[in-house]
Parts: sequence; structure tokens; C-alpha cells
Amino acid sequence: MAIRVLLVDDQPLLRTGFRMILEAEQDLAVVGEAGDGLQALDQVRALQPDVVLMDIRMPRMDGVEATRQITGPGRDGPAKVLVLTTFDLDEYVVEALRAGASGFLLKDAPANELVQAIRVVAAGEAMLAPSVTRRLLDKYATHLPSGEEPVPDALHTLTDREVEVLKLVARGLSNAEVAADLFVSETTVKTHVGHVLTKLGLRDRVQAAVYAYESGLVRPGAQ
Repeated sequence: MAIRVLLVDDQPLLRTGFRMILEAEQDLAVVGEAGDGLQALDQVRALQPDVVLMDIRMPRMDGVEATRQITGPGRDGPAKVLVLTTFDLDEYVVEALRAGASGFLLKDAPANELVQAIRVVAAGEAMLAPSVTRRLLDKYATHLPSGEEPVPDALHTLTDREVEVLKLVARGLSNAEVAADLFVSETTVKTHVGHVLTKLGLRDRVQAAVYAYESGLVRPGAQ
């Protein structure tokens, strides 16, 4: 079955461009468009898309609040949100990730990256290049705790190895890089990441990275 995509952007020209790119793929189907967050909520309820391609800065309701209402706590719908941002990394992207977005994509990304990002997010994975994860969080370190706060009790449910894996994920390493660093297989790393997400009640590795920073486990700029 085709992946159902909802396009949300206040610029009609951009929506048209995205639609042309996506409709050229046999496994993708654009089921609707919205020009702001409120329209997006209506369209999600009516159309039940698999992936919402979400702009951040829009009138009436921005992409952060729309993302929160689509994928936030207590939401069981199938829609995953892929946030669109500018090359300069919009300061609201961190908030969108906290709100439940599965990742972000630069607006000027090549067409093949856009298509692949939608497929990755639809499959339940996070769409953030590991190096970009760290760049994003470090850039907006002022939005995050100082690292001097008490460690959340939930972290104590992790094994020492799971804590190691979480730190490396938060610092921007891919599964292959984590495996090489810890001298284990990628399959083992994936298992550890799965345990971390389950124990901490997180949606994906993007939220795991944000959690590591917010909890003070990893400090912005640390090596």
C-alpha cells in the first residue's frame, strides 16, 4: 500500500513542488494539503495520513503546536510528523522534536532525500542524520537544562551498557559507529536502543537524544 502523505506549508508554490516530487513515486500518495496548523489538524482527522510533512512557521497555528496535537502524549493515531525547516535550523525545531516529531528535513534538500525521509519516517524510524542531531542540539543549548539538575529516576532503570549507548546516540553516532565504539554488533546496538526507548517511554532515537540532553546525561558541546 502507498504511504499516505499530507503536505502542510503556508506557501502554495512549495506544496505544489513537493506534490510533483512525491506523486512521481509509486509508493507515495499525497492525500491532502493544508496551509496552517489548524487546517492540518482537520486534514489529519479526515484523511488519516501516514506522514505529515510539516512546516514550522505558519499563521493561526504553527507547526510545533500542530505536531504536539497530532503526535503528543495520549495520541494513538498513525500519523508521523516530518518537520520542514530552513538551512539555518529554525530554533523551533527542538520544540517540535519534543512535541513528538520523528525528525526534520531541510527545505532545500534534494528530491531523493525528501522521498527517502518520508519512507524512513513512515517505517517508524527517526529521520535525523546523526551529525545533524548533535549540531541541532548544540546550537540551541540555551533551550536545554545546564546539566546540574538531578538525574531523572527513569535513567536508573537502564543498564550501564544502555546508558553508554544512549550517550553515544545523543552525541550523533549512527548504530554502526556505536557498534564500532563499543566493539559489539549493530544488531546488539539496535537491541540496546530498543530497550532504552521502551524503558524511558520514548518514541524514537530523536526523542532519546533530546532526553539525554534534557536530563543532563549529555551536555551540549561535550566530547
